[in-house]
Amino acid sequence: MRLLKRNEYGAITIESFSDGLAPPYAILSHTWGKDKDEVAFADIVDGRGKGKAGYRKIYFCDIQAQRDGLQYFWIDTCCINKDDKAELSQAIQSMFRWYQNARTCYVYLSDVRTKKRRFEETVNGPDWQAMFRSSRWFTRGWTLQELIAPCTVRFFSQEADELGDRCSLRLLINKITSIPLEVLDGGALSQCKTDERQRWANHRSTKLKEDRAYALSGLCGVNIAPVYGEGEEEAFRRLRREIEKLEDCVRDLRDSDPRIDKKRIEETKGGLLFGLYHWVLDNRTFQQWQYDPTSQLLWIKGDPGKGKTMLLCGIIDEIQKNIRHNMVAYFFCQATDSRINNAVAVLRGLLYMLVDQQPLLARHVQKQYEHAGKQLFEDANAWVTLRDIFRDVLHDPSLGRTCLVVDALDECIVDLPKLLDFVAKQTSASSHVKWIVSSRNWPEIEAQLERAGHKIKLSLELNADSIAIAVGAFIEKKVKILATEKQYTPELQLEVLQYLTSNANDTFLWVALVCQNLEKIPTRHVRKKLNEFPPDLNDLYERMVSQISGLEDAGTCLQVLALAAVSYRPITISELVTLAEEVQKNADDVEEIVAFCGSFLTLREGIIYFVHQSAKDFLLTKAASKIFPDGAEAVHCSIFLRSMDVISSTLHKNIYDLKAQGIANEDISIPAQDPLASVRYSCTYWADHLCDSNPDWSANNAEKPQLAATIEGFFRETYLYWIEALSLCQSVEQGIVAVTKVLQLVENDRSRVELASLINDAWRFILHHKSMIKEWPLQIYTSGILFSPRTSIIRNIFKSQAQGWDIQTHQEHSWSACMQTLEGHSNRVKSVAFSSDGTRLASASDDETVKIWDANNGQCLQTLRGHSSWAESVAFSLDGARLASVSDNEVKIWDAYNGQYLQTLEGHSSWVNLVAFSPDGTRLASASDDETVKIWDAYSGQCLWTFDLHLQQASSVAFSPDGTRLALASGHEVKIGDVYSGGCLQTFEGHSSWVPSVAFSPDGMRLASASADMTVKIWDTQSAHHLPELVRYRYRVRLVAFSPDGTRLISASDEVKIWDAYSGQCLQTLKGNSYKLDSVAFSPDGAYIVSNQGKFRLDASVVGTPSNIINLGHTHNVDRDIRLDKNWILIEGEKILWIPPEYRACTSAIRENKVAVGTWYGTVWICTIDGSVGTS
Repeated sequence: MRLLKRNEYGAITIESFSDGLAPPYAILSHTWGKDKDEVAFADIVDGRGKGKAGYRKIYFCDIQAQRDGLQYFWIDTCCINKDDKAELSQAIQSMFRWYQNARTCYVYLSDVRTKKRRFEETVNGPDWQAMFRSSRWFTRGWTLQELIAPCTVRFFSQEADELGDRCSLRLLINKITSIPLEVLDGGALSQCKTDERQRWANHRSTKLKEDRAYALSGLCGVNIAPVYGEGEEEAFRRLRREIEKLEDCVRDLRDSDPRIDKKRIEETKGGLLFGLYHWVLDNRTFQQWQYDPTSQLLWIKGDPGKGKTMLLCGIIDEIQKNIRHNMVAYFFCQATDSRINNAVAVLRGLLYMLVDQQPLLARHVQKQYEHAGKQLFEDANAWVTLRDIFRDVLHDPSLGRTCLVVDALDECIVDLPKLLDFVAKQTSASSHVKWIVSSRNWPEIEAQLERAGHKIKLSLELNADSIAIAVGAFIEKKVKILATEKQYTPELQLEVLQYLTSNANDTFLWVALVCQNLEKIPTRHVRKKLNEFPPDLNDLYERMVSQISGLEDAGTCLQVLALAAVSYRPITISELVTLAEEVQKNADDVEEIVAFCGSFLTLREGIIYFVHQSAKDFLLTKAASKIFPDGAEAVHCSIFLRSMDVISSTLHKNIYDLKAQGIANEDISIPAQDPLASVRYSCTYWADHLCDSNPDWSANNAEKPQLAATIEGFFRETYLYWIEALSLCQSVEQGIVAVTKVLQLVENDRSRVELASLINDAWRFILHHKSMIKEWPLQIYTSGILFSPRTSIIRNIFKSQAQGWDIQTHQEHSWSACMQTLEGHSNRVKSVAFSSDGTRLASASDDETVKIWDANNGQCLQTLRGHSSWAESVAFSLDGARLASVSDNEVKIWDAYNGQYLQTLEGHSSWVNLVAFSPDGTRLASASDDETVKIWDAYSGQCLWTFDLHLQQASSVAFSPDGTRLALASGHEVKIGDVYSGGCLQTFEGHSSWVPSVAFSPDGMRLASASADMTVKIWDTQSAHHLPELVRYRYRVRLVAFSPDGTRLISASDEVKIWDAYSGQCLQTLKGNSYKLDSVAFSPDGAYIVSNQGKFRLDASVVGTPSNIINLGHTHNVDRDIRLDKNWILIEGEKILWIPPEYRACTSAIRENKVAVGTWYGTVWICTIDGSVGTS
């Protein structure tokens, strides 16, 4: 942006600044006169314009800015070059932000006078308020954002007399504009819906009709590029579309609203009293954090029950009250609630609050949201994505001064180290952002936060006197309420007050729990019962457990406490009824039963929470023998069995009664009477409870047959209905993990081979159809069944669900070697690599990203962005800690666990296309089109030596297992280089065409090479002679790799074959589109291979070559409109059958009720559709 200033010679000059680097400035808001009267950009540049009428506004702004101690000021007429269309477009999109970032805004009202003219006869001068109300400034479109965006807005008459500011004139402005007083006071625009904001401009006009829409974009939190000539209607249509996209993004970003959490916490704890926290406002440590610009992080620490959370609630209120126009975002962690007990939720909640207050910040989220949707915030890659987005937001120049508050770090039980690392680093990265965090006195938290710069600590134990006064105020309040509600006498009220004061030990939670119990005690018994409350918090919990044990409903209450203690998230009342057998018998009294447990549990909006984390900790440790008389494993087993019962009795096909078979999940609304409400917990966590029950699979266990029968019944009778429910609950990934866990349990029992086969088939089913299941829940019963192998157990059990359909194909009779297809890249995948332990997989793509996947469930763990062009090759270090990727002329090194960029290796002068780590991880080899191979120190990034290939390009590189040699494929030759000296040790000659791939055997004694001469050769690395070559292919061989034990070799040409590496016998041929294979690798255990086309199991039967001819035959005419879309078969325009990627058409034909499809994979299939399909 450009800013004006008066130079040392008194002339107005102009300076340019990058966004975010502009000095403090004032900004002018005014109405334009005639074009010839306004001072333009060219006038300032040329030193002209002083004679124009508009120059008085420049003079006024300059003088007023100097009075306010500001050197720079901005005026639209002369700071924007309107002749440059690109600059004008950018300026229009930046205008709201420029006004928002200004130190102050001067509104110059040329039609409002304060001084009396000679011919006027009024005694007191003109009625400036009447002129103010009728000023033209309030009728112009662009001045609406200029009224709202700046932190301070001051109004001046034509004589430059100050009339007041937006706050002092708020009532008058409210009557003129109908803008709510809260907004005029600087409140967040998000409190008003976008359609209300648009109504504020209803009676405003602009010179160009499209500007009516463009002038609203900043107020609505979006950016739209001006397209003059499109017309007002199209401009508003584009504005509405951007608003809808923003609202979708913010809605999906919101998982929990921290403002509602804060309100809930305050209400649960009896309200927020000024006396509970006012001491901290005068505390020297707090004031240092508040006023010292170098103190970026305040850590408030204290033992359980000391009032940390309510203290932070008070601090938040004070900051919001006293620092107007600056943003505050906060988050309250709670270990017992899976929504808010993890690092992803913290960043998500803080981001939501920031974006809600400043919608323009959403552009950092939307860039990635448009590609990934809601999964951006929920998949396994969510932490890395949100971390990077958050960094961008914190460095956004429009952010301004911001305070971020995170309460109860010790209750962030998932990825706390990541969160602490992030906070520690960000406190030093953004000078305009301050942090407050709180936690218990945990050494591991202190150790992490010690790495933060500019931090200070506030210990509640070291401020015991202040805490004691605050606890005293809390006691006084609670006792006063008790005395009023229970009609205590003054003497009894004093006695209760004194007992609580003497025994509270400065612990808010102890006071709250005792008072909660006193509420239930008749007034006449208070004196007798009062002394029974022990002063220690744990002793108090012990008494409460004993009290519950003495109730008539003790068994039910203890079962509720046990269930709540082992649940993986807070459960709802309806879920409790289904999971607790004793509760179900008393379903009408369930809320009363929960109330009996009120010393430990609280009920809010139908969800059961622990009153405090310490209450749950006590039950799981000191009270375990009472609530788990048969052990916690028995409770887990009970929950598992109850879950199986309720799942089986509740779930059925199309449980939401959806009318369209092809309806997408995003278009499905949860019914008002949700049939899944009582089983959502069971659907998600039944397998976790089964595993945590530590089932005994030994032969002499009497419960073993019942347990096995229950599991088998689930998979045979309810499995597909459960998958549908998972899809509707958006929990498909959790479902995959659940089936995997159960399969691992059963596989260990050799007497349950048939059950293991059933579960394995179920696992293959959900893995194979994962992408379809997540998007289109009802397609499970058609696409899922029809496109599963004919011998699939799940297919045959549930085949009646797909009545009306028949597919003829040379379909595999069992699950193919392809375990799953990992989807997420938006362009071709060029390279894949396993980590050494086989748990992760890396892929490099033409979409300029590298992804790291969980090799077991297919979840994307990290997306690495930083390459400016195609990512060509990728490699893990042996320890799995680092990842190398190449693109353009450079090699990038990443932290393979958190996705953090580490360094770039530069030195090649042309495209780098290959990279490999040495086995010990100390060296890295890269091959480039500049006809060199470089060996690098993998830690320092120093180039150790360069191997010149003399007018040849390296097509493949491979380190020997001991790391001392490097195999280089170049032209028709294979060379062996010395890694330490850079010399050439051997040259293998024998191929008659170029060699695209080489690989060492695990013992380093053999080297395999694949060539375009249609052969694979295996060389003896000691003698340089090649062993008998493998059977010739019909086409060039592109890829070759040894199995980890060296006994097998994989090669890819027109077919993918597995060979015996010693005898040369072909062991297996893998089906798939081998022409699209760019990379292939064995898993470390040799059980799988992975390629850019999928993950393949190597113990499958050999796949034969299918016939490509199927007779269409003849049938009766079906008078329906059957069509084939890219991914769907449609009937009468309605999506009926989803087609998996490997079955999609490169050519097709439709005849009557048959659809014939030829695929890119060389297969043909025919779908016959019965007349009943699609009629409901």
